[in-house]
Amino acid sequence: MGNKVSRIVRRERHKRVRKKIEGSASRPRLCVFRSLNHIYAQLIDDSAGRTLVSVSTLEAALKREPDRASKTKRAELAGSLIARRAVEKGIKQVVFDRGGYQYHGRVKALAETARKGGLEF
Repeated sequence: MGNKVSRIVRRERHKRVRKKIEGSASRPRLCVFRSLNHIYAQLIDDSAGRTLVSVSTLEAALKREPDRASKTKRAELAGSLIARRAVEKGIKQVVFDRGGYQYHGRVKALAETARKGGLEF
């Protein structure tokens, strides 16, 4: 029962956050989704309604990492990969959307590595 309640609370928190932030072509939204085993990140232009760049720990580029790598380590790799892809497309500034999750653990690791990779929040 507790898992269902926490999912509902996260969705409500996410709705509250999304009221305040919006991505554009010049400054897209870096949206993070965290599942039990994986993490996904996208750069979204909300005005056009399209995804500009996306990364997932399910991708072949990140699957080469040994299975023993921690989820936090894989989130760091995803953060550096999304930063690299964004800079290649000429995107430097983003709005960070933590998806209703706490800025802690895997979400924090992804965000800080993306910052080191050249993205500005």
